[in-house]
Amino acid sequence: MKKISFSLTTLGLAVGIALSSVSMSVAAAGPTLSDADFERANSLYFQRCAGCHGVLRKGATGKNLEPKPNAKKKSKGTIKLGQKRLEKIITYGTEGGMNNFDDIFTKEEISLLSTYIQMEPPVPPEMSLELMKERHVVYVQPKDYPTKPLHNRNWENFFLVIERDAGKVAVIDGDTKEIVAHIETGYAVHVLKTTEHSNVLQSKDPGRFWFTMGRDGKLTKIDLWQTPDKMRIAEVQVAYDARDVAVSGDGKYIIGGGYWPPHFVIVDAATMNPIKVVSSRGVNVDGEYVNESRVAAIYDTPNATSWLVAMKELGQMWQVDYSDLDNLRIDKIDSAKFLHDGFFDPTGRYFQIAANASNKMVVVDSETRKLEAMIDVDKLPHPGPGANWIDPKCGPVSGTTHLGVGKVTVWGNDPKGHADQAWKICYEVETDGPGVFIRTHPKSDYYWVDQTKTPEPEVQQSIQVISKKTRKIVKTIRLTEKEGYAAVHMEFNADGTEVWTSVWNRKDSLEPNGEIIIFDAKTLKEKARVKGLYAPTGKFNVHNRVNHVT
Repeated sequence: MKKISFSLTTLGLAVGIALSSVSMSVAAAGPTLSDADFERANSLYFQRCAGCHGVLRKGATGKNLEPKPNAKKKSKGTIKLGQKRLEKIITYGTEGGMNNFDDIFTKEEISLLSTYIQMEPPVPPEMSLELMKERHVVYVQPKDYPTKPLHNRNWENFFLVIERDAGKVAVIDGDTKEIVAHIETGYAVHVLKTTEHSNVLQSKDPGRFWFTMGRDGKLTKIDLWQTPDKMRIAEVQVAYDARDVAVSGDGKYIIGGGYWPPHFVIVDAATMNPIKVVSSRGVNVDGEYVNESRVAAIYDTPNATSWLVAMKELGQMWQVDYSDLDNLRIDKIDSAKFLHDGFFDPTGRYFQIAANASNKMVVVDSETRKLEAMIDVDKLPHPGPGANWIDPKCGPVSGTTHLGVGKVTVWGNDPKGHADQAWKICYEVETDGPGVFIRTHPKSDYYWVDQTKTPEPEVQQSIQVISKKTRKIVKTIRLTEKEGYAAVHMEFNADGTEVWTSVWNRKDSLEPNGEIIIFDAKTLKEKARVKGLYAPTGKFNVHNRVNHVT
């Protein structure tokens, strides 16, 4: 048996899904790597592969990557695929929605990864509440928070922009287009959340405090009223690998979900002290026990004192009532695997989430705490934060892009006013390629989609604009022609007059390598550019996120 130290350092940051003091035995038979190469391949896998395929490689959005055959997962095993075939798949991607990685990894790295996934996956360690408390840091004490903004900017039209590779969030003034700050956060922040307007609870100064979740499980608290050098006010690590966070309606609690360990953690929002850990392991909708049950999307419910928590591998939505943390009520709602990301309808009652590997959109009624509907859609739906609008024939509708096919699927979402259209497909639009995000604004005549999951550069670098009235693509906008760059994610400004889009280099870089291109939402013409950004991806407008504008 060969001893392999289980550690991970990414871009000079300790973002491990395991700790350097933990080691794992790996059988020497079959493909092997040196300790250094194994550690390097493990780091690459964490950065780019674990999100879709899982830490234990059992598959979810992506295929099962266990070395041996797995009949239940319809997997022949990576050993049988062999080195050359695996290298080809990683290099060129697949038609099923996996990106090409020839512009991200070197040939040597592709070779290392191909060997690595033919070896047994090491099991990373757990994380205790005690360890989380040790990794809790306060930069500004709550007693020292300002009682009014310490600047004269219109902070309610700020954009918070993920700078993926640098482990930062940029704050940009939506009025002046100036970069206000680059804030240190966890590695590769996946999402940011703030307090939102709720029909049940009201927090003080909604939109002032923001909470980021990094891929390394680090929660960071940001105060937009501070001067730029003091906007990062506290942080705590609650997992080794994570994706989402949400804030309670009254602003008292934060919930952070872990991919590994599989759990969610409730945190005091004022101090960022972790309070309670709840395991997400359990029995899935097929009656099988799942050890790696990852926590995906988490959202506060506007009409109840609860969070909706997506259990990816279980195929369940957990409605977690935070009104009594000592006697935590959790309603487990069966639906479909593998739940990923979603959004509310305009009433805030119905949560619509993609079970992407099941090719379904799942609808949960947060009032009855039961499954409302499941809508069959095309390959790997992925709405991101979603889009709601009014269709001239179907009435209120929602839409999603797909990771596995170039298509937008639109369905009715108003069971009260348009019962005949509710949770049924209204129409579909074929786009030039698979995408990740769809966004709109109530004042806009259009909705916008990216095509980031497309291997062809000219498509991957383009955004498509679709008319709400005619249901047709009215314009395809190529944002860049630089090799290795992609167009991703759209966000409107507060009044809906502008659309902000991201251009980023898919290859990791610690140098400014991307920009935001801003378009007039009506004429679709370019208005401005914000440069000097590090791999800008998701963008979050304060006003829109506080007011559930989708």
